[in-house]
Amino acid sequence: MSEQMIHFIRFESAEAVAEDAARRIRDAAGRAIDARGRFLCVLAGGRTPLAAYERLVHGSEDWARWHLFLGDERCLPPEDPDRNSRAIALALTERVAIPPDNLHWIPAELGAESAADRYDTLIADRIPFDLILLGMGEDGHTASLFPGHAISTDVRAAPVHEAPKPPPDRVTLTPLALAAAPERLILVTGAGKREALAAWRRGADLPVARVAALGRTDVLMDPDAAGD
Repeated sequence: MSEQMIHFIRFESAEAVAEDAARRIRDAAGRAIDARGRFLCVLAGGRTPLAAYERLVHGSEDWARWHLFLGDERCLPPEDPDRNSRAIALALTERVAIPPDNLHWIPAELGAESAADRYDTLIADRIPFDLILLGMGEDGHTASLFPGHAISTDVRAAPVHEAPKPPPDRVTLTPLALAAAPERLILVTGAGKREALAAWRRGADLPVARVAALGRTDVLMDPDAAGD
């Protein structure tokens, strides 16, 4: 994939990154609903994505046509505050009129293998997505695709064990699913991300770099992450 498909865009603050991400989500929703009558969006957890979702709450969106998915999930009980689905519920989905049947969360409480199998089946009939939103970790991981871990190529959702940050058991979308959208947004904020972002831009073979290279990807950065 040509590097011209990856655009690094610097903003003046993490708040500006969240604001622009919210605008882009709204715009993608409008385009998808106008074209096909529904909006299929993959969401990420993390501070800046959650700040973007909070900015969607007060908009007049056609929530009945939104269908939300997850890029990854931690194998924890459904109400655990460290679950991505729970954090997104508090930031967005419990505050707007989106139908519960439109929330396609990963059933990670079933265990990594069972949850991955079920999610792979679920999304197989729904892709392509309209938009995929991701973050990046300080080690260059995205979703739950970690450096040094084998990445499945023949399934859309895969179990993860021995993750380098807790909890060790997770479920993640794979590149097969993360390629199935016309655009990806990757939000990168905070000084802790600066080293990995710089390594990516120098050509390091990081999971986030592999995912960004799957197609058009806009990387929204704040000054702390972008550095000089």
